[in-house]
Amino acid sequence: MNKMREIRIEKITLNIGAGEAGAKLEKGMKLLEKLTNSKPVKTKTQKRIPTWGVRPGLEIGAKITLRRKKIELLRKLLASIGNKLKSTQIGNGTFSFGIHEYIDIPGFDYIAEIGIIGFEVAVTLQRPGFRIKRRSIKTKKIPKKHDITKEETIEFVKNNFGTTIIEE
Repeated sequence: MNKMREIRIEKITLNIGAGEAGAKLEKGMKLLEKLTNSKPVKTKTQKRIPTWGVRPGLEIGAKITLRRKKIELLRKLLASIGNKLKSTQIGNGTFSFGIHEYIDIPGFDYIAEIGIIGFEVAVTLQRPGFRIKRRSIKTKKIPKKHDITKEETIEFVKNNFGTTIIEE
């Protein structure tokens, strides 16, 4: 196989939407830090939604982006949902899923000060050469034939993680 056609994981993003600033957000931040041993960042709102009491600049969530060989954590996260993904959870070069309770993750125990919280996991895939669209000098578009299709994403997930895909 051509080395430039190999698919690899670019990043894994864990996200908790607390919906409000305060204790719930702090618990989410603690959970992400315990899961990944890295410091999460708070996410701020961009829009004003008066019925929800949301205004621009309000911190209502936390996220953390993991790069470089965090495959073992991803294996545990996939195991917590039974290694099953719906076809609607897979896109072109991405797949995402939610974990309802962090205690479902193998090897991770209940923490009383955090309580029960769920979060979202988003995985982005890439091929060698994807850097050309982000570099600062001579930025170029990625050709259509080099994009990762949904079928290639499904094949990658099946082969590397033993995940079954449920058609909907």
